[in-house]
Amino acid sequence: MHGLGNDFVIFDARAEPLDLTADQARHIAGRRLGIGCDQVITILPSAKADAFMRIQNADGSEVNACGNAARCVGNILLTEGDGKKVTIETLAGLLTVVRDGGLIMVDMGKPKRSWHEIPLSKIMAQNINTDNLDLTVGPLSNPAAVNMGNPHVVFFVDDVEAIALHELGPQIENHALFPERVNVSIVEDRGEGHLRHRVWERGAGITAACGSAACAVIVAASIRNIVSRQATIEMDGGLLHMTWDNNDHVQMSGGATYVYDGFIDLTDLGQMS
Repeated sequence: MHGLGNDFVIFDARAEPLDLTADQARHIAGRRLGIGCDQVITILPSAKADAFMRIQNADGSEVNACGNAARCVGNILLTEGDGKKVTIETLAGLLTVVRDGGLIMVDMGKPKRSWHEIPLSKIMAQNINTDNLDLTVGPLSNPAAVNMGNPHVVFFVDDVEAIALHELGPQIENHALFPERVNVSIVEDRGEGHLRHRVWERGAGITAACGSAACAVIVAASIRNIVSRQATIEMDGGLLHMTWDNNDHVQMSGGATYVYDGFIDLTDLGQMS
């Protein structure tokens, strides 16, 4: 499945146990020798929600949240049930998913903005303002930092297409300021609540869309008074409709697209790197 081109291989392990290793996830995600995806998702049983969603990046690392994957998994669960509302447990907490016309809406919860929640390096974070970080890498400077289940920095620029994100993304992702690495967003204000957004995801690289990054963008753009807590965010893969509501929750609405299903033999993947 994919959400605006942010694509996933999804395993349903609610009936039979499945614990993919990092090596297996890397092989599955490989676009030349595997199936190919940005993230590998495993749907597992949950005692707290309709299901638990495990998220492994293309490099095999595990992350806490993924908004686009939540819409895809939510669509599966909504189709199975009464189609009204489901909850998904993640390492970042519980997410509520509902249908929004022909789209899928996810309540991504409250943004975290203090330095230790993002997190930032303790040594480098003394008296730091996370809404205006003193950070410059090449032409990018003065980002806002937000945690939306994953750590994000958001840079505002005049022209997102002019930024060499493939070069700057990995530098910022692995900067010493971010002990858990970081997702990197660059954003251009195109007026009337329309934001153009490109993203470098930690462990995955440039992706067509990133839901948790879009959540960080609506928060950062609202803090900077660029938008008024609502925006349409245009990513490489399409549009997300974002609201930072009065209860401090970020709501994300967008598409969730089924591509195909199939079978893979995992027997030998544990030995592959």
